[in-house]
Parts: sequence; C-alpha cells; structure tokens
Amino acid sequence: MPELIKIYKENISPREIQKAVTVLKRGGLIIYPTDTVYGLGCDITNIKALQKIAQIKGIKLEKANFSFICKDLSNLSDYVKQIDSSTFKLLKRALPGPYTFILPGAKTLPNAFKNKKTVGIRIPNNEIAIELVSLLGNPIISTSIHDEDELLEYTTDPELIYEKWASKVDLVIDGGYGDNLASTVIDLTSGYPEIVREGKGSLDVL
Repeated sequence: MPELIKIYKENISPREIQKAVTVLKRGGLIIYPTDTVYGLGCDITNIKALQKIAQIKGIKLEKANFSFICKDLSNLSDYVKQIDSSTFKLLKRALPGPYTFILPGAKTLPNAFKNKKTVGIRIPNNEIAIELVSLLGNPIISTSIHDEDELLEYTTDPELIYEKWASKVDLVIDGGYGDNLASTVIDLTSGYPEIVREGKGSLDVL
C-alpha cells in the first residue's frame, strides 16, 4: 500500500521528503503539492515511470504534453533552446509562480522527449515541490490530477486524493489543501506571449 506522508512547507522534514525522493529515484510515481493543483509526477529521466503516467492519462508517451518542474532557471538550457533576453526577463518576473511557459525544446532533452519541439516549464512557488526537485537533482514531470466529477475539476483534499489514487501511485504527499485552479499557460515559442490557458497566474506579468 502506498504511503501518505504529511510535509509542512514552512518546516520541511528532511526524513519525509527523502522518502519521496527515494520513491522517485526508484522509478515510482508520486502525487505532490504545487502552488496550484496537486500534481502527478515522476523523474523525467525514467522512461518506465513516464510510460506509467502516460498510461494512467490514457495517452501515448510521445504525444504527452507533460510540464517539467524545475528548481530554478539555472539549468533551463538543458531543456530549452537559447532564449532572448526579453523572454528571460519575463520568466524571471513570473517565476517562481503559478505559470507554465511553453518554450522551444533543446536537443539535450532526456530520451523520452527527444522528438519534442516544445517543452512546458514550471517553477512553482511551493517549497515542497522545489525541495523534491533539488534533492532529486533533475526535474520531475508534472501533470495535474483531474477529477471525473464535473462539478469539482480538481480535488483539493490530500486524503481524498490518496483514497482515489492509492492503487495507481507509490506515494502521496499531504502538503495541505491544494488549489482548485490550474496554472496559467503561456506559449513563448513564437516570439511573443500567447495565452493558451488562463489559470491562477495573473496576466499582469506580461
């Protein structure tokens, strides 16, 4: 049975967060908090784990548009083609925050994403998500956990998430109630920002 672990973002327990990192390193799937909705994720370098997530979402891995959760902008060049200074300034202004930026994919993308022309980059304003990525040493995949209930698009209660997802994942992090509004998605691949989805992030950053 997968574990439900409680982590407080104001006071992250090294022991508990390490449990989650160990699961990721072993190729496991976790559900974790972000600054928007709870995310389903795995290590981006683990093909088997990525395939499991694609299967859960009912899509082929090569067709999947997963976002990468990064700890900061420092290793962006590993995943994104060179970007101009105005794009970089916009990223610095908006991140960390509730945004997903679609950027041109680099040739150095992990194997599962080699043929991707674009990647979605997320740096959430959530200490638990950032600490996970920092300790793992590379990004994790983020895909939101939609709810089938049309009135309730996203489940916000970690205990209910655990009940529903326990059979599909290896660990759920209870980081407090989540938001029910997803990130704002902004496409920066054409030289100027295009709003793909308006979510939690304000458009004032543009």
